[in-house]
Amino acid sequence: MLIQRLSEAFGVSGNEEEVRNLILEEAKPYINHYWIDALGNLIVYKGPKEGKEANLPKIMLAAHMDEIGFMISHIENNGLLRFEKVGGIDDRILPSKEVIVGKEKIPGVIGLKAIHLQKPHERQQVMSSDQLLIDIGARSKEQAEKLVKIGDYATFTPRFSDFGKDLLKGKAFDDRVGCAVLLELLKEDLPVHLYAAFTVQEEIGLRGAGVAAYRINPDYAFTVEGTTCADIPVSEEHNKVTRLGRGPAISFMDRTSIADRDLVRTMIQQAEEHNIPYQWRETTFGGNDAGRIHTTREGIKTASIAVPARYIHSPQSVINVNDFNNTVKLLSYTLTRIGKGGIVK
Repeated sequence: MLIQRLSEAFGVSGNEEEVRNLILEEAKPYINHYWIDALGNLIVYKGPKEGKEANLPKIMLAAHMDEIGFMISHIENNGLLRFEKVGGIDDRILPSKEVIVGKEKIPGVIGLKAIHLQKPHERQQVMSSDQLLIDIGARSKEQAEKLVKIGDYATFTPRFSDFGKDLLKGKAFDDRVGCAVLLELLKEDLPVHLYAAFTVQEEIGLRGAGVAAYRINPDYAFTVEGTTCADIPVSEEHNKVTRLGRGPAISFMDRTSIADRDLVRTMIQQAEEHNIPYQWRETTFGGNDAGRIHTTREGIKTASIAVPARYIHSPQSVINVNDFNNTVKLLSYTLTRIGKGGIVK
């Protein structure tokens, strides 16, 4: 399964090569050209089937390849590894989680002082990441240095599976699910000049997207994300953001951008015309590559659409396959409308 292979790939911000190679292998049969820029973005181009009409719009679709993770910063004399977080990770989820480290994917576990040894006040506190270490089973610094080195990346150990009804769980659905959407759309013959940008370093500051958008200089852009879903009982109704199974989530605003209203209207019109379920992304928390894309050059009309994912930025996220399929459908109809009839004003 493509989503599984994308989810299980190793691709912490700044180290997206494995993900990029997988995506390029999948995309090559369907594209005309591709570029890999100095930062590591993969940009692929697929022209319209009926010639290369100059009047057809140039569309950029963006999904980021990188995931949150860790970088090894120090090796202790006893072989344990200090680390820095790469991207936004809640310290509360870290203790006892399994990880893989470096190119050889050395297995490890994030360890902390056992509860029996903790003082009473320590049991009431969240252990910060600088109090934790990665244990790779080495007995000394010398032994550990034969397996890993300072600067190596680490990420959560993949545990992909399907469960429940129409649900998938795995790591890095933010944003490998978006990458999978783009790959599905590249298989179609759409009446636009389609540039799919698989971007780098989104999790540490939307760094790749601006570079890719500058090169493409599109007429319109859409970012495709795996976004927060908090449809669990402990969340207040107005903070649930999105809900699994209710279709792709359309954003009106977040902390990095305000969506272009014409592109939003076009997506909604196509969803309603073709009976595709959709929902609003109901809060403005966070941001995505749209934050960089829409301010590139003289400005680019940009909107965001996302597949809801529970528990993002953790070892296990959850998506609904119907939301994924409906995201592909909605974007396909939207791009066809833009190519054949223009955006809805």
